[in-house]
Amino acid sequence: MDHTTDTTHRHKNPIVRAVSWHFSHTTCTIDERQYEREKNLFANVKFNPWFLMPAAVLVQFCCGSVYAWSVFNAPIDEAITGDAKASQAPVTFYINIGVLGFASAFMGPWIERSGPKKALIVASSFFFLGNLISALAIYVKLMWLLYVGYGVVGGFGVGISYVTPVSALQKWFPHRRGLAAGFGVCGFGGGSIVIGKVILPLISSVGLPLTFIVLGSFYFASMMFTAFLFRVPPPGYSVFADNTEKTEQSPAQPEIKLTAAESIKSFDYVLLYVMLFANILFGLVVISRLSNMITQLFLKDPDEAATMVSVNGALNLFGRLFFSTLSDKIGRRACFIIMLTMQTIIVATFSLYTEDKIYWAFLLCMFSLTMCYGGGFGVIPAFLADMFGSHNVGICFGLILTAWSIGGVGGGLAFTAIYNSQISSGWTTEDAHPYIINTYWILAFIVVGLVSAIFVRTTLKDRKLPAVQGEWFRFRIFSKVVRIKRISSCPEIEVLNKQKFDEEWDKYVLSQNNVTKQNVIESNVDAIETVDENKKLKI
Repeated sequence: MDHTTDTTHRHKNPIVRAVSWHFSHTTCTIDERQYEREKNLFANVKFNPWFLMPAAVLVQFCCGSVYAWSVFNAPIDEAITGDAKASQAPVTFYINIGVLGFASAFMGPWIERSGPKKALIVASSFFFLGNLISALAIYVKLMWLLYVGYGVVGGFGVGISYVTPVSALQKWFPHRRGLAAGFGVCGFGGGSIVIGKVILPLISSVGLPLTFIVLGSFYFASMMFTAFLFRVPPPGYSVFADNTEKTEQSPAQPEIKLTAAESIKSFDYVLLYVMLFANILFGLVVISRLSNMITQLFLKDPDEAATMVSVNGALNLFGRLFFSTLSDKIGRRACFIIMLTMQTIIVATFSLYTEDKIYWAFLLCMFSLTMCYGGGFGVIPAFLADMFGSHNVGICFGLILTAWSIGGVGGGLAFTAIYNSQISSGWTTEDAHPYIINTYWILAFIVVGLVSAIFVRTTLKDRKLPAVQGEWFRFRIFSKVVRIKRISSCPEIEVLNKQKFDEEWDKYVLSQNNVTKQNVIESNVDAIETVDENKKLKI
């Protein structure tokens, strides 16, 4: 243990000491006997890592039911407040998403230590308890209890279960990183496809409180079943054990080996954080209010709204798989630039199709936006692995999900406050103006996110090549590298093509190899001199 870690662990404050231990101990504590037992699923059924793909989809399907929350808004507002247009129920969704992100960040080390099985057992229990408390809250007509039940308790369970399958799949499929990330998160978008259509018929059949009990029981049974399928790879696990498939790195290329702390403190990680936040901000609003917008702005019936929520969930799922697969072909950053550009156009033209009540255009734009929203979650795990190494994905992914929380809570509450203020000033729920006012500040964030995506340095060359004299900053636009230099007091812009930049990189690699060789020679000389000196002393 180094001096810094030792000093931190000996800190007098027990809270600081406990938090330090929590985040510095991420090694799985499963013993060898459990690894032996987990070689088989059942008596004679041997475990196969591919079983985890559908299991991950099922876990995320259950938790992804939160995306169907907008169907609950009007029935819950009417049941608790007596006014279906009270707009208090949407806050539950924002709280749930807020707790989800922070639970993912804080519980990540515990998930790594305990393994996916224990993590999913705990997660399913919390999510089930959250649904039970929600049923009680509606029965006794207490909105704050609903916030605590589904928002806090349920959100905590969803946060643990969101990270767990992604982490496990990355360990079992290091050779198929994009595929594993896509399957790890795609089910979350699929939950609202079915659940969005089930909610209203279930409410009509058993009532609103029992609806939460029935759905919660289904989620609990499904997630507990998958918990016993998940396990961690044994020590020394390698998909290349048979030497039939290997990924080799040229020994001439310098490696980037960052710690988790160095990764999350880097400028590029900050840019990724801002980029993801901007990509999901308006998507969160659409998911939580889509049903309301369809019924209130376009005067459609609740059944059609529920159908559109299900379609929207399907496109959320499709976006996660489509963009994560596309990112393997054109790059992660290129995908984010495409998604944020699409959102910029959609949000900037929002007033055109909402004020004129062009329903088909509204749906087309919202569905496209939701695909981009889902695509961000599908691409970001692989993006983080590419940037900071697979060994840092857990902490980096968990922490970056707080952008989801801030967008869900901060953005959601800000949207609701502005919306309610506009309604109080005389606008009605059938007017598009309260929504249009909100798009102005959301558009500003999206543009900032687009700029962040352009400036993030994604390749080894971009981040490792030292700055030349006078260089202030450089960034890449597709195959061109733009270098901004300060010569005297005047800025100068230099555009490098691929060939020129590669020449500079080759010179740097050669110099690094020469330095390494020189260090080895000097070390050998020092060792020889030390041996000779010891011999003289003996004589």
